[in-house]
Amino acid sequence: MDASELLNHLNGGALDARIEEIYTLTGEGRDTVRERLVDLVAHFADEFPGLSAALFTAAGRTEMGGNHTDHQHGQVLAGSVSLDMIACGGPDRSGVIRVRSVGYPEVVVALDDLEPRASEYGTSASLVRGVARALTDRGYELGGAALCVFSNVPGGSGLSSSAAYEILIGVALNHLFCSDQLSAVELAQIGQFAENVFFGKPSGLMDQMACSVGGVVHIDFADPSAPTLSRVDVDLAAAGHVLCIIDSGADHADLTDEYAAITNEMGAVAACLGAEYLSEVDPAAFWSRLGEVRQLTGDRAVLRAVHFFEDNARVAQQASALAEGRFDDFLGMVTSSGISSAGHLQNLYAVSQPAQQAVGVTIALAQKLLGGRGAVRVHGGGFAGTVQAYVPVDLATDFEAGINAVLGDNACQILSIRPVGGAVIAG
Repeated sequence: MDASELLNHLNGGALDARIEEIYTLTGEGRDTVRERLVDLVAHFADEFPGLSAALFTAAGRTEMGGNHTDHQHGQVLAGSVSLDMIACGGPDRSGVIRVRSVGYPEVVVALDDLEPRASEYGTSASLVRGVARALTDRGYELGGAALCVFSNVPGGSGLSSSAAYEILIGVALNHLFCSDQLSAVELAQIGQFAENVFFGKPSGLMDQMACSVGGVVHIDFADPSAPTLSRVDVDLAAAGHVLCIIDSGADHADLTDEYAAITNEMGAVAACLGAEYLSEVDPAAFWSRLGEVRQLTGDRAVLRAVHFFEDNARVAQQASALAEGRFDDFLGMVTSSGISSAGHLQNLYAVSQPAQQAVGVTIALAQKLLGGRGAVRVHGGGFAGTVQAYVPVDLATDFEAGINAVLGDNACQILSIRPVGGAVIAG
């Protein structure tokens, strides 16, 4: 359909049911989403007049269990959240993919040049190029497209803006050129390929899976080509808590070397024990050879391996606690995970910037405001970025105000889990 027809559908309420299905919002919340979509379509019509238009979304994600376990083919518990990226776009058969994201430079990728470029590492262009390359490698013929993107997933926030972007581009191209044949899992794998090979970041698969699949999922990456997924029903409201993501005020966008060091050091321990990934190592063998492993890999690598073994085992226990309604047990394990991340994984601050410890300060502030209730821990990759807190409903207003009074307006965001990750909204 053209943009004017899509606008008529939106303004007339024809897409309200679809919005409610994706965002689990009604009333004013649904209307706010609709208005945001209307603004996007109108923007697309101005930027690319005459093209057909479809609407797409990809969710941000929150990591609920398993901190830095995915890249070692371990287990994670993750959920898609109510912040997302949306795109409006259509095919133009130009041989070029154009992406205009509000607040960012235009991305232009020619489909006859899909080799990785070192000069593009760390850029949005690399992700578009990588996703397009993965689709052509699978035998799909891309013909060029124009997309406009709006996002309320803050960059460098620990909510996986890069993974959401990869999934958004994948969902759009999958719809425009692949007849929606690729599954959510395949789109996640494509996103990881783009991030690893083209963006230059050695990420695991958790971020992309959570952004793509939706809801809360327990994922086992023992075979990353065919990860095992189990959905976990979670009702935070029924448990009397809200999920808060707190911006510590320090950007984690330029910390690739710190993240790579975790991957490399865990890999070194695995190699020392005859494996490629720590998930393949028997923890008993690790402990029985601790002296040898420590001598060959160093103390920090050993401690990071300890974190992996503990946090990886904790994931299944957290999933079971949520599924069985044992929310207090889940909160206790969130706290334990946070302690392990701080003491063993050591991802609260970058050793290259020891004076910058915004994450640690944010955790201390949240603990003070919680007064022994709820739970708080580092969120996502760490070193900067965000902190995650589960806050009792009766404390939520004061907690949010207390965080914002110190860290600035909107530093604390109360989010919800949404059941849909990457999706076509209309078109």
